[in-house]
Amino acid sequence: MSAQFNIPSTIITGAGASRELAPQLHRRGIARVLLVTDAFMVSSGLAPQLVADLAAVGIATEVFADVQPDPSEDNVLEGFARLQACGAQAVVALGGGSPIDCAKVISILPTNAPPLARFMGRHNVPVAGLPLFAIPTTAGTGSEVTKVAVITDTKRDVKMMMLDAHLLPTVALVDYELTLTMPPALTAAVGVDTLTHGIEAFVSRLATPLTDPLALSCIRLCGEHLEIAWREPGNRTAREGMMLAATQGGMAFANSSVALVHGMSRPIGALFHVPHGISNAMLLPTVTRFSVQGAVDRYATVARALGWSRADESDESAIITLVEGLEALNRRLKIPRLKDYPEMDEVRFRSSLAKMATDALESGSPQNNPLVPTAQQVVSLYETAW
Repeated sequence: MSAQFNIPSTIITGAGASRELAPQLHRRGIARVLLVTDAFMVSSGLAPQLVADLAAVGIATEVFADVQPDPSEDNVLEGFARLQACGAQAVVALGGGSPIDCAKVISILPTNAPPLARFMGRHNVPVAGLPLFAIPTTAGTGSEVTKVAVITDTKRDVKMMMLDAHLLPTVALVDYELTLTMPPALTAAVGVDTLTHGIEAFVSRLATPLTDPLALSCIRLCGEHLEIAWREPGNRTAREGMMLAATQGGMAFANSSVALVHGMSRPIGALFHVPHGISNAMLLPTVTRFSVQGAVDRYATVARALGWSRADESDESAIITLVEGLEALNRRLKIPRLKDYPEMDEVRFRSSLAKMATDALESGSPQNNPLVPTAQQVVSLYETAW
């Protein structure tokens, strides 16, 4: 069976990579851009510095900084209105997965009319949009190198997953120096999210010989660097390792698939506004315990890539080590359980279980899991994770 593999045409990595934005825009004759970011990037000074740097070389920038965590359809449409008003020739995304996802969909709207629901699913964006330049500031989602965007439909309380090569950034500028100021809690959440991407890409039923090396490298890098980056925020080697892991994980999962963790995570985000990275991290141990018997050899390989299991250890022993290791990792990194997260209301959670299970399965991701659950099994997994 054939498989498609898409990544940005240009990826620049390493210290100072973000400073390559202006040269990359000039190469394409772009003189006016819309910067899609969030309020924190403005208050931190990163966004104003980027605007000043572009102005110094004659590139005008309109700033749209109203992106919320797990962006909504309204965010996208507001950003598109700003783009139309300023006449931007390209879109620049600065921030974590939320600004980048929002920018992806904004960038296609000049050539693909709303409603956004028509883009939901796989390969439903008919025409290429404006050039998109992505600068990630968290080592987590890998959105800078993926053809995936997730936008919340607040009217239906559904996260719309869109996958299409036309959503792929033109240029990704992956600068680990932008992550040096991330606080420990965010480092933990996005770090386990990155690990989730590597694991799900590797065990996915749609994994390929092109995605496997990227997924395994992502997993190895997380094993080497995640806890150090959490303990020592200024450790440049660890920060660089996690940024590379996030980018490799993004390239892997966008070209194989995510699986059950992501399928179950999206309804939690849609209903309770839990950030995507933290909900993935919360679910990973529980879902892995359910899934391991569907791909024992692959999960055992994950345990060895993390450095948690010896090469001469049996596969069955390795998968036990993996599940216990993921649970212990969450405890060490202080990842909360669902019940301990402030936005989670138990009464609403339990009354929403059937809807969450249905929405999870309808997202399509669980069908790529090594074991494909029934709706009742998804309900049980939510209850276990609680």
